[in-house]
Amino acid sequence: MKILDWYILKRYLFTFLMMLLLFIPIGITVNLAEKIGKILENKVPFGAVAQYYLDFTIYFANLLFPIFLFLSVIWFTSKLANNTEVIAFLSSGVSFSRFLRPYMIGATIVALFALLMGMVLAPKASEGFNEFKYKYLKKHAKVVDTREVYRQINENDFIYVHHFDIKNKRGTKFTLEHFNGNQLEYKIFSDNISFVEQDSTYRLINYVKRIYKEDNEIIESKRRFDTLFKFDLEDLTPVNYMAETLQYGELNRFIEKEKQQGSTNVGRYLVVKYKKWSLPVAVYILTIIAVSVSSIKRRGGMGLNLAVGIALAMVYVFFDKVFGVMAEQSDFSPLIAVWLPNVIFGALAIVLLRNAKR
Repeated sequence: MKILDWYILKRYLFTFLMMLLLFIPIGITVNLAEKIGKILENKVPFGAVAQYYLDFTIYFANLLFPIFLFLSVIWFTSKLANNTEVIAFLSSGVSFSRFLRPYMIGATIVALFALLMGMVLAPKASEGFNEFKYKYLKKHAKVVDTREVYRQINENDFIYVHHFDIKNKRGTKFTLEHFNGNQLEYKIFSDNISFVEQDSTYRLINYVKRIYKEDNEIIESKRRFDTLFKFDLEDLTPVNYMAETLQYGELNRFIEKEKQQGSTNVGRYLVVKYKKWSLPVAVYILTIIAVSVSSIKRRGGMGLNLAVGIALAMVYVFFDKVFGVMAEQSDFSPLIAVWLPNVIFGALAIVLLRNAKR
C-alpha cells in the first residue's frame, strides 16, 4: 500500500501547488490591470512594484488558501474516481479510512505550511502590501476610513492621526486631547508628526497647544517642536493595518496592551489571532469533505463534483466573512465567530464521510 500512499500524496501536493501557480498569476494580472494607471502616474520604482507583487502573492495565497486546497483535492480525486482508480483501491480490501490516510498526511504538510504562513510570512507580506498601497496608490485619495486612527491610549488621553506611514514613521493631521475627568485640559495640534529614533522623541511640525483654564485659553505655537508622549509608535497605526502586520507573539502582546487601555477594537485583533489557528484545522476538514464528495463516480463526472465543491467553498468563505465582521463590529464572541464555520463544516464532514464509507 505504500506505493498507493505515495501516489495519492504526490498528487495531493502537486495539484495543490499547481492550483496556486495557476490562480496567483491571474490574481496578479487582474490587480495590475486595475493599478497600472496609478503606478505609472506616480512613477513607482520597478523594485517597489516587484516587492509589492511578491507580498501580494503571499497575501493573496493566504487569503484564498481554503478555496485553493478544496478545489485541488476535488479535482484530482474526481479524476481518480472517473478512472475507476478509487474503486480499484477499495475493492482490493482497503477500507475508506485507510484510503484517507495519505490525504491526512498531505493535509498535515499543508496545515504546517498554513501555520507558518499565518504566523510569520503573511504578517510581513501584509505590512509591505499595505505600505505600498498607502504610499503610492492612495496618496492623492480623499479621506479613507481605514487610514484614520482615533483611539484612547490611557484614562485621560485620546489621539487622532489622519494617516500614518509606518515605513517612514511619519503621520499627518495629528491631534492629542488630554482630559481630567470630563474636563478638557489641553489639546495639541500639528500638521505632521514623525518619530525621531536617535532620541526616541516625536517631532511636531506647525505645533499648536491650547490650554483651557476656567474662562481663559492659553495658546502655544512653534514651527517645530520635539517632545515625548505617553503612547507608542504602534498606537498611531490604523486598526486593520496593525493587526495584519504583527507576528503571533507581537500580536499577543499588542492585544494585552489594548485590553489594558480599554480599546474597543480588541475583538478585531482577536479575530486575526484566532484565524491563525483555525485555518490549519480547516485544512483537515475541507480535505475530508472534498474526498467524500469527489471519491464517488457520478454521471455528471468531474464537472458535477467541481460545481458542488465550488458551492461548498463559497458557503465556507461566506460564513467565515460574515461571522468575522460580526465579531469586529459587535459584541459577538471572536472565538465563536472564527471557529463556528469549522464546527459547522466539521459536522458536515462527518456526515459526508459516513455516507462515502457506505
